[in-house]
Amino acid sequence: MPAEGASGELPAGWVRATLAELGVEAQPGFASGKHNRDGEGIVHLRPMNITRNGAIDLSDARYVNDDSDRRVEYGDVLFNNTNSPALVGKTAWVGLLEPAAYSNHMTRLRGPKGLDGKFLAIQLHWLWASGYFKTVLNNHVNQASVARKALLAAEIVVPPLPEQLRIVSEVEQQVVRIEAGEKALRVTKKRVADLVQAIRTKALWPADGESIPGDWEWGIVDDVLAGIEAGKSFTCLPRPAEDDEWGVIKVSAMTWGEFRPEENKALPPGRVANPDYEIHSGDILVSRANTVGYVGAPVLVGPARGKLLLSDKSLRLIPKSNVDPNWLIHVLSSLPVRAYYSESATGTSDSMRNISQKVVRSAKIPIPRSDAVREKIAQEINDRIALVEGFRALLAEHEERASSLRASLLKAAFTGALVPQDSADEPASALLDRIRAEKKAKAPRKRAARKPRSTPPGQEELPS
Repeated sequence: MPAEGASGELPAGWVRATLAELGVEAQPGFASGKHNRDGEGIVHLRPMNITRNGAIDLSDARYVNDDSDRRVEYGDVLFNNTNSPALVGKTAWVGLLEPAAYSNHMTRLRGPKGLDGKFLAIQLHWLWASGYFKTVLNNHVNQASVARKALLAAEIVVPPLPEQLRIVSEVEQQVVRIEAGEKALRVTKKRVADLVQAIRTKALWPADGESIPGDWEWGIVDDVLAGIEAGKSFTCLPRPAEDDEWGVIKVSAMTWGEFRPEENKALPPGRVANPDYEIHSGDILVSRANTVGYVGAPVLVGPARGKLLLSDKSLRLIPKSNVDPNWLIHVLSSLPVRAYYSESATGTSDSMRNISQKVVRSAKIPIPRSDAVREKIAQEINDRIALVEGFRALLAEHEERASSLRASLLKAAFTGALVPQDSADEPASALLDRIRAEKKAKAPRKRAARKPRSTPPGQEELPS
C-alpha cells in the first residue's frame, strides 16, 4: 500500500480512500476467440499490451470484428485483472486517439471529476510493482485474478487535483530520463550477446561455412549423443516451489546457455514426483517448446537447488562419454544451430513454437575428431566469455539501479515528497464530500411505512 510521509501521516490536503469510495467505475471487457493481425475490425487490447513499465504497447496488436459498445477510450485507465500471479495488476493510462476493444482479462476504470486518470493509473501500477495485488488475488490453474470487488476495495492516496497534475508532470519528466538510460542498457546488452555469439561462431564454425580443418568432419547432433529423454506433463501450482518442495522447470528457465532454476512451479502438496524426471547438476536440457526465438535453447545445469523435474516442454540430452558437455552447449547455442531450430519449428500459436526430437538430432554441425581438440575449444570459448561476464554483471547492476530509481520516484510521488504542496489548492476531502453528496442524491428514497388498519377488512364504517 502507498506509504505516508516520515511522520506516519498524509500530507495536508490529502485523503486516503478506496476506489469504491471515490466512485471509480470498473467495467470488464469481453473474450475474443477469433482475432487477426491484418487490421480487420478494431484493436482488441490484451494483457500483453500493457508493459511492465505501465504503458500501452501496440507492437503486437490484434484486431476483432465487434459490434458492441464496450470500448476503452482516451483518458481511461486499463487494469490487467487476469494473468500469471506476478503480472496481475499491471495498469496503464490509455492515450489512444481511437476507441479500442479490450479483453475480459482487462478492466476499464473511469474515475470521477477531480481524480486525474494518469495519476490513478500510475498509482495502481505502483501498487502492482510493490506487490499489493499479490495479497488480494485469487489463484487458479496456471493463472490468477483480482476480482472486481477486491479491486474497488484497493485504497489509494488522493492529493488535491492541482497537485495530482504536478505529480504526474514530474513523474513523466523523470521517467523519460530513466527510460533513456534503460534503452542504452538494452542496446549494450544486445551488443554483448552479439559478442558472445561471435566468439562461439569463430571458434566452432568455418569462416566460409564449408571449409573445415582436415581433422574435423561434418556431422549432426545425433552423432555426439548417447540418447535423448523427454520430460513429462505435470499439474503445478501457480507459484515457485519452496526449497523443501518439488518444482517443475518451465521453459523460461532456458535462455541460450543460461539456466534459471528459480523459474519453476510447485507440485501440489502430497503429489509424488517420479525420480525418472529429476534434474541433476551436469544435465544438458533443451527446450523443445518455447517462445519464438528461444525454441531449442540449451542449458547446462549447474549446482542448482534439488528436487527439480523435467517438464514435457523440455528434453534431456545425454552426450556420449567422450563428448565434452561444455563444447556441446556452445555448439547448440551457436547461430547456425539456432537458425536451423527456429526455421524447423512448428506451431499455430503466435508466440509458442515446437521442435521434435528428430529436429534436435538432425542439426548439422562441424565436429573435431579429437576429444582433446573439442575440450580445448570449449575451454577457449569459456575463457573469452568469462571476460564478457564482467560487462554483463555491470549491466545488471545498472538495471537494478534503474529499477530502484523508479521505485524511489514513485514512493516520493505518493508520499508528498516529489512536488511542493500549495495551501491554496482545494483539499481532496472536498472531492470526497461531493462524491458522497452525489451518491446520496442519487440513492432511491425509501417508501414511508404503511400505517396499520384501524378496523378489520370488510368492517369499514359506511357513510350515513
